Amino acid sequence: MPQLHPAAQAAPPHDLFADHLAQRARNRLHAEPPPTRIIEVGEIAAGIAVPEPGGVRFFSSARAFDDLDGTVFRSTEQAARAARERFRARTTRTAAGLGQGGGRLAAV
Repeated sequence: MPQLHPAAQAAPPHDLFADHLAQRARNRLHAEPPPTRIIEVGEIAAGIAVPEPGGVRFFSSARAFDDLDGTVFRSTEQAARAARERFRARTTRTAAGLGQGGGRLAAV
């Protein structure tokens, strides 16, 4: 009986589905979308950034950030920066108003 060379033995069946998944993973159009991110400013949950084509859409979870609600940003970082700026502008405006008696009861 002739001896077969190891390379001449039958190769295991090729898994076409695994190849398809590997090729699909390399294709940007079929890549897993990035996860939804929670955006916090300090200890306040400002909202969430939900991925969509072209960027992320911001959904506010606190009234202070309602002006940003529904806005599409290029990245989560850009949405977080806008939330921080909104919070900073709101707190500095409130602090400035408090110095002039605004927002507090004054003794008469």
